Amino acid sequence: MVKGANVGLSALSENVRAVVVGLGWSSATGEGDADVSVLLLDADGKVRSDADFCFYNNPVAGDGSVHLLGKTPTADGSEDRISFDLDAVPPEVDKVVVAASRYGGARFGELDDLRLTLADSTGDGLARFAVHDVEEVSALIFGELYRRAGEWKFRAVGQGYASGLAGLATDYGVDIDDDAETADAETAVVQAADGEAASSRTAGAERAGAERTGTGQVGAEPEESAPEGPGPDVEVPGGTSTAPSARVPAQSRDGHAVDRAATGPEPAKSGTAAAPADAPKSARRPRTAKKKVTLPRTAKKSLADNDTWRTARLFPGSALKSDRERETRATSVVLSVMAQVPEFGRRLTAAFGAPAGRMETFTEVTLPHGESPRRPDGVIRVERAGKLWTALVETKTNGNALKPDQVQAYMDIAARRGYEAVITLSNDVALEGSPLVDVRIDRRRKHKVALWHLSWAEVVHQAQMLIRHEGVGDAAHAWLLQELLHYLQHENSGCHGFQNMGAAWVPVRRGIDEETLCQGDARALEVIENWERLVRQVCLRLGGELGQKVLPVQRARRGADPGARRTELADHLCEQGRLNAEIRIEGTPGVLGITADLRTGKLRTSIEVPAEGAGYPLARAKRLVRRLSDAPADLHIETLVDGRGTGPRGTLERLRPEPADILPKDGAQITGFRLSLFKGMGAGRGSAETGFIRSVDDAVDRFHAQVVAHVDAPVV
Repeated sequence: MVKGANVGLSALSENVRAVVVGLGWSSATGEGDADVSVLLLDADGKVRSDADFCFYNNPVAGDGSVHLLGKTPTADGSEDRISFDLDAVPPEVDKVVVAASRYGGARFGELDDLRLTLADSTGDGLARFAVHDVEEVSALIFGELYRRAGEWKFRAVGQGYASGLAGLATDYGVDIDDDAETADAETAVVQAADGEAASSRTAGAERAGAERTGTGQVGAEPEESAPEGPGPDVEVPGGTSTAPSARVPAQSRDGHAVDRAATGPEPAKSGTAAAPADAPKSARRPRTAKKKVTLPRTAKKSLADNDTWRTARLFPGSALKSDRERETRATSVVLSVMAQVPEFGRRLTAAFGAPAGRMETFTEVTLPHGESPRRPDGVIRVERAGKLWTALVETKTNGNALKPDQVQAYMDIAARRGYEAVITLSNDVALEGSPLVDVRIDRRRKHKVALWHLSWAEVVHQAQMLIRHEGVGDAAHAWLLQELLHYLQHENSGCHGFQNMGAAWVPVRRGIDEETLCQGDARALEVIENWERLVRQVCLRLGGELGQKVLPVQRARRGADPGARRTELADHLCEQGRLNAEIRIEGTPGVLGITADLRTGKLRTSIEVPAEGAGYPLARAKRLVRRLSDAPADLHIETLVDGRGTGPRGTLERLRPEPADILPKDGAQITGFRLSLFKGMGAGRGSAETGFIRSVDDAVDRFHAQVVAHVDAPVV
């Protein structure tokens, strides 16, 4: 689509009761990011209340019709996805605006390949809009979903705000909280263990206003052409409005106040928004919208006489003996908790096109199929406004592979019965462009069925995020999720995620060691695919523990085919004998690098810390050494020198008494430091104590806890 064009959703697909919008971008450094927001507007082009403003601190809006799904890894890095249940959008809402904003002084002009994608409930792509010429704006409206003559339509917008999230929100009737005293009365976060509340403060900001940048709408229908302002009958900032207002904190993702004009808008010049006045910045936490229940990080003192007494569990795992028992128990446990804890069930199904409604789950359901009936492991059914969404579930545990004939049969059954999806759940991790199961789609059928995959690692991640970081509705729900998490992590459950590097692992290691592995060897490609699965699982596990976004960084050419990218990496593996990966942890100054050298049997974890700001080189070196006072003595430190790459290097043990040894002798400008730890690599292909997978997990955990946690800000 081009800027200003619009299209009816019903003309694109029959499955548009629910749609998924993806917002994506890339940057040369791989570090550019932005936050997604959605506004639900009434006939006056204003939000009705704070519930109509959906952003990182309020991820669900419109009675559950809009749900921010977070970032999903793609071939180009990652993509923010938003689920829309259009049948559930309140009738008073005429338009839904999809936007994103940058923070910390960053602008969208610094990002590449800005794009919006639109997919139906089956996952099929419907439209793509590439945004160009955004220049120096810090907030950007990508597109709009709006009602017209009883149907939903989509418009490609591509308009920006130089005043950031505050200016965008103000245009649509959102009030910026300007009373710091009332902000101190923020809702507490309830701790499920003892009922005590931990207060978190936030500070308000002055009301913002700024005019939008150019509003050209090339290709729009005449009767539906976009207005010059934010919507029909919307007054520009600085005027008065009788529309209901929502109060939200004027803060960016990093906890600082967003830029805003202190005394109202200035006239825009040359088609750009007026420059806002700088606002005072302080490390303030965004306001939470409602009370949430989380679990304490430290357990209460046990009343048991000794360690041999085992706590009674709702879902015991000790009696499981066969794969069939594991599959049956795991399916029933997960589906029952999904139905009882709405937040958890919604998080697992929203990305699959399921509406936000009443959920019921079933196990061991018998369905007719030819001469012999089929029994899928489970069924998920969601009801919203009298309409049903149904998915069949096929489960595997203990590393067992999905059977293509089973999945194919369930796809055929779902198509005949009018069901929307088939969901597979196993230890494996799906990769983009590399389906776990190839199924045949009968194009003659009018009804389409979507095939989706979940890893047990993803289920564990979502449970951890809710009970340890984001919170759920009440203490009973938190306890249920805790019991689920304990069961999934039990040694007998078989739900431990990706745990095997595959049959090609040993031959590839031997071929590299003997220098007999040639480029084009299919076994090297299999190792690359499993390495990518392992890295994605590491991101899920670490993100669940930290409560932060942890995503793999894939430095590939824009638009590169995932299969071609993996083939290129396989050739590099044959030539160099190394597996390389990078992961980005939200709030850290750089990316965490992982290198597995199959020639030497060593794992290297590293991070590059920029040296910013003024100061003598020796002072910078001393500050770095002081910050790493609790880091391992064998930590390697390399100085990064402008124009020459690396400079002096040494271990932390040697540099503690003599920090000057890390400085270039010729006085070259220091741009940063590379910190690295080395450890032995497991030889086995599995996750046993001596296996490769366990060694990677241990290396990442050790490096993050002992190094990254101490350098969570640039060295200045």
